[in-house]
Amino acid sequence: MRLEDIEKSLSDVRLFKELSSDELAPIVEIAQSRFYKHKMYVFMQDDPLDRVFFIQSGKVKIYKTDFTGKEQIVSVLEPGELFPHAGFFRKGKYPAYAEVMEDANLIVIPIDKFEEILISNPELCIKLFKVLGEKIIDLQARLEAQVLHNTFEQIILLLMRLCKTNGEKIGSKYKLTTQFTNRELANMIGTSRETVSRTINQLKKKKHILQGEMGEYYIDRESLQSELFI
Repeated sequence: MRLEDIEKSLSDVRLFKELSSDELAPIVEIAQSRFYKHKMYVFMQDDPLDRVFFIQSGKVKIYKTDFTGKEQIVSVLEPGELFPHAGFFRKGKYPAYAEVMEDANLIVIPIDKFEEILISNPELCIKLFKVLGEKIIDLQARLEAQVLHNTFEQIILLLMRLCKTNGEKIGSKYKLTTQFTNRELANMIGTSRETVSRTINQLKKKKHILQGEMGEYYIDRESLQSELFI
């Protein structure tokens, strides 16, 4: 990929949106573009953490496994996003697996060189901390959902969150831009596929969720939220 293409891709990342070409130049110099096919691993859990990635196209699933091999999906990332979010300014290991869900072009930057740029650019460093802060708030909300809500409510909260992270607003509804299986949805909150399937069917009957011809979900986020107060 040409440097001009890498610069354009990085300028679409929220972290870099307000940077000028001159400010972006040092980052472009240390960046490489790589293509990953569907089902390839970008990194494995506990591999040495030495690179940071930006998604140019495609989707990447971040997940952890326990000692039994059970999968816990942390997030599904789309173009313009940075990962991993952990590991800045310390030596460590990748905290999870990163698996490509759709053929992806990723921009790869050595994390040690990226940290040097962050240190020399306080404004960029502050932006990164804001992004990390938003991730922390999201994780806190997920933890609260598990502690304070039953499984039915956790599934509703999950669907509402996916409207924001993996959806686009079309009219009064949100179309999920990723087609999740019931197993994948279940793995996001630690429940069974059968429970998710049963809950989804209930929500369809109440017209909170519509399913398109290609299997995509259209979610009425406002009406779905009303289920939390019944």
